[in-house]
Amino acid sequence: MSQQLLLALGHFGLSIVIINVFVDQLGLPVPAVPTLIVAGAVAANGGAAYGQLSLSAVFLGAVLACLAADCGWYLLGEIFGIRILKTLCRISLEPDSCVSNTQNRFERWGVNSLIIAKFVPGLSIIAPPLAGALRIGWARFIFLSTLSAILWVGVGLGLGILFRTQVEALLINLDRIGTLAALIGVLLLGCYIAYKWWERTRFYKMLRMARINVADLYRLMESGAAPVVVDVRSHTARSLEPRWIPGAIHVPLDDVARHLENLPRDRDIIVYCTCPSEASAARVARMLMNQGFKRVRPLFGGLEAWLAAGYAVELAPPAAVRAVTKTPESQSALGPE
Repeated sequence: MSQQLLLALGHFGLSIVIINVFVDQLGLPVPAVPTLIVAGAVAANGGAAYGQLSLSAVFLGAVLACLAADCGWYLLGEIFGIRILKTLCRISLEPDSCVSNTQNRFERWGVNSLIIAKFVPGLSIIAPPLAGALRIGWARFIFLSTLSAILWVGVGLGLGILFRTQVEALLINLDRIGTLAALIGVLLLGCYIAYKWWERTRFYKMLRMARINVADLYRLMESGAAPVVVDVRSHTARSLEPRWIPGAIHVPLDDVARHLENLPRDRDIIVYCTCPSEASAARVARMLMNQGFKRVRPLFGGLEAWLAAGYAVELAPPAAVRAVTKTPESQSALGPE
C-alpha cells in the first residue's frame, strides 16, 4: 500500500467514513459498506503509523452517523406520518415495493425488524420513518437503532480487518491506476442507477390502465350497481390511516391469491390503496385480470382522493388502531376491521 494513500486515509479517513455513512443512511446512492471495509483494513494494517486512524474512533463515528440519520427520519415520520413514507417512495428507484415490503416486515417481525433493517436494501431508509409514524417511542427506537448500527458497522469494519491483505493489494492497484479506477466506479454506479430507473419507468408504464375516479365510483355506488370495493392496504397502512370507503372489503396485497374464489366475476371490482401512483392497487388489478376478471379498475388517487372529495368513510375503533402489527391470520381478510 503506498505511503501517500495511507497518509490520506489516515488523516481524513475518519471524516470520510462519518460523512459517507451519514449520506448513505439518508438514502443517497453512495454505499458506505466499501468505505467501512477499507477503513477497517487501513486501521488494522497501518493506520496507527500513518495519521493515527483509530479503529475505535471509526466505529464510534460511524455508529453515531447512523443514529443521527435514523433519528432525523424517525422525527419526520413522527411529524408527517404516512406522508413522508409516500414521499420517499415517489423518489425511490423501486416505488412499487418500498413501503409495502417494509410494512409487511414490520407486521411479520414487529419493531424488532429495525435491528436487521440496515442489512436489507430499501428497509434501511423506510424503517425509521415508519417507526416514527407508528410512534413506537424514542427510547425504544434509539435502543433498536443503536443496536442495528453497531451490528452493521461492526460487520463492515470486521470484513475489512479479516480481509486486510486483500484490501491492501486492491488499494495498491487503485493507487496505480487512479483516475481510471474512479471512472470505472462512477460508470458502475451510473449503470446501476440507470437500470433501476429503467425498471421504475417500465413499472409506471404497467400502471397505465383504465381507472375510475372517485366521483364515478360514488355514482356507481349510489346507483345500486353494488360494485365490490377492495382495500388492498397492509394492516400497518390501515392503522396509520384508519379510515376506509364504506363497504370496502380488506384484502391485503399479499393475501389476494388466497381470496380469489371469494371475489365475484360478474360485478365491477374497484381496488384502492394509499401508495404512490396507486402502485399496489394497480398490481392487484393486474393480478385479477390475469386470473380472468374482466371488470377490474384501480381507483384513481386512492383513498386520499376519496377523502379529499369529502365522501363518507368508515372509521376503525380505537382498539383496532392500536393493534398495529396484527398478523393476517388474526384478522378477517374479507370485511372491515
